Amino acid sequence: MRKSHPVRRAVLATAATVSGIVLLLTLKPDSDPGSADVAGGTVPSAAAQSPQGGAQAIGDGTVTGDAAQTEYGPVQVRLTVSGGKITEAEAVQSPKGGQSDQINANAVPKLNQAVVAAQSGEIDAVSGATYTSAGYKKSLQSALDKAKAAAPAGNGQGAENAQALGDGTATGDPVQTDYGAVQVRITVQGGKITKAEAVQAPKGGQSDQINANAVPKLNQAVVEAGSADIDAVSGATYTSAGYKKSLQSALDQAKAAGSAAAGNGSAGQKEAADKEPSAEEPAEKESAGSGQGSGGAQTLKDGTVTGDAVQTDYGAVQVRITVQGGKITKAEAVQAPKGGQSDQVTFSSVPRLNQAVVEAGSADIDAVSGATYTSAGYKKSLQSALDQAGG
Repeated sequence: MRKSHPVRRAVLATAATVSGIVLLLTLKPDSDPGSADVAGGTVPSAAAQSPQGGAQAIGDGTVTGDAAQTEYGPVQVRLTVSGGKITEAEAVQSPKGGQSDQINANAVPKLNQAVVAAQSGEIDAVSGATYTSAGYKKSLQSALDKAKAAAPAGNGQGAENAQALGDGTATGDPVQTDYGAVQVRITVQGGKITKAEAVQAPKGGQSDQINANAVPKLNQAVVEAGSADIDAVSGATYTSAGYKKSLQSALDQAKAAGSAAAGNGSAGQKEAADKEPSAEEPAEKESAGSGQGSGGAQTLKDGTVTGDAVQTDYGAVQVRITVQGGKITKAEAVQAPKGGQSDQVTFSSVPRLNQAVVEAGSADIDAVSGATYTSAGYKKSLQSALDQAGG
């Protein structure tokens, strides 16, 4: 009996030691001040900075992202921001035709809702709409970048940006409705909308009577509101909806023109302030400037001119250009092939051609891949318009 006691004591001592170590290890994390600092300090602050860095730096107004090309067609997103928050998201372009119609009828509303809920570009793709979701997110990020640039300090600069309309005439994209196309043109003077008109509206049957009443009311409402925030006309739901979409497109163009004009004005003032040339220098530069215009861009007369309609194998193409300060500030196709695949081809190619003209300032533009006939007709009509403007 006496010989067994030391063994028992050793076993008990060992068990007690192990229990003590286990207890200490269990208590250590709770009492570790370093762990408490990480959990209570670093992680929450990083999480807090992430949402604040995006949502609160957005300027109020409406911004449209760049169109993102997908294998099934372009996707383009427009955001409405109020009080620094995204209040509405919509896809002004999305793939159409075949299964795309069914897929996007389900996917786009979900994506729109996700943007408003997330208040950022960090949204999940919709199952079964991989390409549309990817294009949507790209265009959405572009819109967010523009909105952030509009109010870098978050001090209401977005509201100023919304009013920075460039003077001139801007024609919105035609919007298809169940009863026909609606297209709006606005005239801006002194940064304000002085005139609005529907250059296209549904025709035939009851549409004539409905639009004879609705369109003048919509035109007047735009001038009074100075924006696209106007009410639909009772009894003209489809026309009103199409009108507002085309109007917003025209406003987007006018804002872009205003931003460009503001940028050019600032650059010109800075250049003049940095340099005071001698009396002889201006004359030399003017002479050189006239030569560099090469009888093209700088000899264009200000105003709006429409080229001759050019017939192609798929329909007529006719181009209108707007010239201000001797430069092309806008190009648009007032006629383009329609029906069947032409709708999709034209929808994709014409905006690219319009942009290319403004950037080149001439008819020296490349054809759009997959739109050979439309591109050729566009360039011929464009040259006709340039001939008139340079006459």
